[in-house]
Amino acid sequence: MSDNFFDKIEKNTNLNKESIFNIANSVKNANFKDDKVVRQLIRQLSTMTGKSVTKEKEDKIVQAVINNNMPIDFSTISKMFNNK
Repeated sequence: MSDNFFDKIEKNTNLNKESIFNIANSVKNANFKDDKVVRQLIRQLSTMTGKSVTKEKEDKIVQAVINNNMPIDFSTISKMFNNK
């Protein structure tokens, strides 16, 4: 992946390239059908990016992930965190 890609993510999320790879490695074998796993990831990303997530928004993200109603990619997740 190009450095421009990581620069864009870092600018929008405050996560550096190393953090992105650490997150990717930590969820590589994660069970995205497990409510607790998904909530833990959402909270971890929220803390790392400095973006707050309301309980209502967390519930919507969890349901979308568990029900396969969204692709799991940085762009989609970033949009969900940024929408108010």
